[in-house]
Amino acid sequence: MSDAVNVKENLEAVRERIRRACERSGRSADSVTLVAVSKTKPVELLMEAYDAGVRDFGENKVQEMLSKMEVMPKDIRWHLIGHLQTNKVKQVVGKAHIIHSVDSVKLAEMISKESVKQGIITRILMEINIAGEESKFGITPENAPETALAIARLPGLELRGLMCVPPYVDISEKNRTFFCDLHNILVDIKEKTVHNIEGFGLTGFTELSMGMSGDFETAVEEGADYVRVGSSIFGERDYH
Repeated sequence: MSDAVNVKENLEAVRERIRRACERSGRSADSVTLVAVSKTKPVELLMEAYDAGVRDFGENKVQEMLSKMEVMPKDIRWHLIGHLQTNKVKQVVGKAHIIHSVDSVKLAEMISKESVKQGIITRILMEINIAGEESKFGITPENAPETALAIARLPGLELRGLMCVPPYVDISEKNRTFFCDLHNILVDIKEKTVHNIEGFGLTGFTELSMGMSGDFETAVEEGADYVRVGSSIFGERDYH
């Protein structure tokens, strides 16, 4: 057990906060997948989370995800949540349970090509730059419908929904509008493509990946299916 971080206690607290947020919004707690964001954290801490029941882990970097996959239990579902460079696509296709951060048609085409080559279907989410921040990756809200259709037409992919990384805030309520906007974009895409859904892979286009340690309860209240929680479970990240 780490002296500094009690992962099991932290997890219990996060799960309780998710449960209460679901209760407030009339949802079942089972409808939210907690993705434990384990980037920069040692396998020892990840295994504490695993032993406490976590099976969904999120990594930002392909190489770090692959190195942890080699030594950790095989029933873990690995979520790639960071920016994916096109030259890393071959390494991650067939390994990630779902890629949250598809931010261009070009990247989707690369994932599609590799998925077809491997004879598999890769689950993906389309990343939206919900606040229009220059420092963030993602598709603009205005271009989301046409981009979703273009991606959904590609073979070897299952476009499941949308993801966003809103601004860092000191009060979670400040991001409610962005979570609400992402939900509305998802609904808008489904309405605009209703006549094209069959054959274009949008039948399962229902999922929202949004909310991190500072705002996940608000995200759950606004319909998050995946919340990506790191520091509230593992403690602050050490990049040195």
